[in-house]
Amino acid sequence: MTLTVRPAALDDVTGLCELLNAVDLAEIGRPETDPRTVESDLRRPGVDLARDSWVGVDGDGRFVAYGLLWDVARGERIDVDLYTLPAEDAAGRRLLELMEARAAQKAAENGAPSVVVHLYLNSSPTLDTTLLAARGWRVIRRFNVLTRPLSAAGDPLPVPGPVTGVTLRECRTDADRRRVHELLDAAFADHFEYHPRPYDQWLESLGPDRTDWSLVWIASLAGFGDAGVLMARNDDTSMGWIRHLGVLEAARGRGIGSHLLRHAFGAFAARGRDTVGLGVDTQNTSEALRLYLRHGMALHYAVHTWQVELPVRATAR
Repeated sequence: MTLTVRPAALDDVTGLCELLNAVDLAEIGRPETDPRTVESDLRRPGVDLARDSWVGVDGDGRFVAYGLLWDVARGERIDVDLYTLPAEDAAGRRLLELMEARAAQKAAENGAPSVVVHLYLNSSPTLDTTLLAARGWRVIRRFNVLTRPLSAAGDPLPVPGPVTGVTLRECRTDADRRRVHELLDAAFADHFEYHPRPYDQWLESLGPDRTDWSLVWIASLAGFGDAGVLMARNDDTSMGWIRHLGVLEAARGRGIGSHLLRHAFGAFAARGRDTVGLGVDTQNTSEALRLYLRHGMALHYAVHTWQVELPVRATAR
């Protein structure tokens, strides 16, 4: 097979969306990628498309593989995504080689002596994972993507009041946004793959112009103060999405997470959504998975975090 590899471009959104939906169909049984999601990834802050993205194109001009690299931690940890059509393992191998080399280069630019690369793949991926194992990659974590059906009749907004002691406010001002940042840093301090960042970096990573702040709520508990936060997004065609739900450790077990979750269900149902989804670390020590299952969410598919550790000098070029 003739394979051409080049950087991705914003003009590729339609073709990449078709590729990702073909991967979705093979891995989870239905297409769930929309053009806005693809464009948002291509516009991810800090990503240099010329050096941090790759598209594999076959002799017929068909997109058969796509890779993207980003650097959130700004240290030795580098994150990558890799998508290949079924049976296109040669393209997957080539993109993997290029991403490993670029990850090593990024880590060197960050002043790190080695690179730890994380790759996120469906638990039953189109890519032959023996390619990964042969290059020293291993699975270190599993995340579940959970979904739940919604209805306006079955998911009213919860009523705040003296019974629960929980009240919510929308994130309307810069002060509120700064408070959300503080709460997330505190709530997720010990969570896997969470990297605290200065406020300006965090805000840039969200894409503030593309964030619907009316879907961000701060929860306060009577006698305690601000205790939790939920961030959601409504720009995916397949479902409403909960990005983050965090509760301060000292305030857990008092119904705050449940109240935020039910409020998000009600808000999405009021906007006409029939499904809500989120991702959760199955080894989360805050028992978030149990909370979500208790509120009717069920497994949609699982994602494995693959990791490889490489010396920078041996791989950078």
